[in-house]
Amino acid sequence: MIKHIVWFTFKEEAEGATASENAAKAVSMLRNLEGKIPSLKTIDVSMEFASTTTEDVQVVLLSTHDDEEGLANYNQHRLHVECVNFIKKVIASRKAIDFVV
Repeated sequence: MIKHIVWFTFKEEAEGATASENAAKAVSMLRNLEGKIPSLKTIDVSMEFASTTTEDVQVVLLSTHDDEEGLANYNQHRLHVECVNFIKKVIASRKAIDFVV
């Protein structure tokens, strides 16, 4: 099983919206993927963080896939690509970690 973690920070303003507006839109788009991509087993997306968080982050995503092929299929799926195309326009930074469990 593969766990895919991604965290984002957003530009102060992009695409005519504030960072928090774009973050909320990204969260909504990503949550909307649930149940629509066969290789996406679970997805959690949030803008709320515990006080113990040590990274500069505005949105975090955690998804689960059966294997690396499933993660690749998710990354290439047209619905995911639509999210990525929007997110690329509005983010200041992105970090990701994929690990096997």
